[in-house]
Amino acid sequence: MVGAAVCRLLQNLHPQVELVLRTRQELDLCDPSRVESFFQLTKPDAVIFAAAKVGGILANATYPVEFLSQNVRMAVNAIESAYRAGVGRFLFLGSTCIYPKHAPQPLAEPSLLSSPLESTNEAYALAKIVGLKLCQYYHKEFGMLYHSAMPTNLYGPGDNYHPENSHVIPGLIRRIHEAKENNAPSVTLWGTGTPRREFLYVDDLAKALIHLIGLSSPPDWINVGTGHEITILELAKTIAHTVGYRGEFAMDTSKPDGTPLKRTDPSLIFSTGWKPQTPLVDGLARTYQDFLTRIQSGTLRGK
Repeated sequence: MVGAAVCRLLQNLHPQVELVLRTRQELDLCDPSRVESFFQLTKPDAVIFAAAKVGGILANATYPVEFLSQNVRMAVNAIESAYRAGVGRFLFLGSTCIYPKHAPQPLAEPSLLSSPLESTNEAYALAKIVGLKLCQYYHKEFGMLYHSAMPTNLYGPGDNYHPENSHVIPGLIRRIHEAKENNAPSVTLWGTGTPRREFLYVDDLAKALIHLIGLSSPPDWINVGTGHEITILELAKTIAHTVGYRGEFAMDTSKPDGTPLKRTDPSLIFSTGWKPQTPLVDGLARTYQDFLTRIQSGTLRGK
């Protein structure tokens, strides 16, 4: 989703940029020899590293080995091979889940590693911290412009709608759409519905990444978010309005809530000249339309 958004933006606004792309089938980032060969062959000027094994609470809890080991291998292989190939600029994409569960809100960059992580996504967070710190160390030890961006929860065209392993917005869009199609009287949400989350439209993130890769002296890591949050129940109701579903919502309080509140402090990136442009209601409408289009074309991810 993120990589596709960055490519769309570069093709539309910067057509002079040559995109060096590989599919997962063409380049297994967990294979160090293949990654090394790729970088030695292509020697790009800059890398925006958006690859990751991602998922929601259930996926993270079920597959912690895969979330830690695969994401660490991908990050280390790419960063080390890029350095050996002489890549001058490397922007590593992380997540605000790197911050401790009880870090002061809103989440600011200095909170990293100040206390324990949220247990439900600890494996993924640890892997992203490894990539972030490795970029920081290459910058410190070798003077490389290797740095990181920490986006808040993302959504948008091309998301993964897997019924079990998706993130909250695509998961809710699918379930609420199916409830509407089946005339179901209610949709069950995990937990209490009270946790508050912040969401960023993926095209806004793409603009932020292009902006950051153009800075001459970027921070080692920087939050990318809106600074505004919404409860899970309010989010579900907003999606229901977008979809046209008029049923009720039931809460399964036997399931975990995760972190009670997660909102970024985006003041640092705002100070560099970037701000998000897409309101949540507009982004959800565009995302749902993309969902419908992909169902009709048979290209829905996670179907």
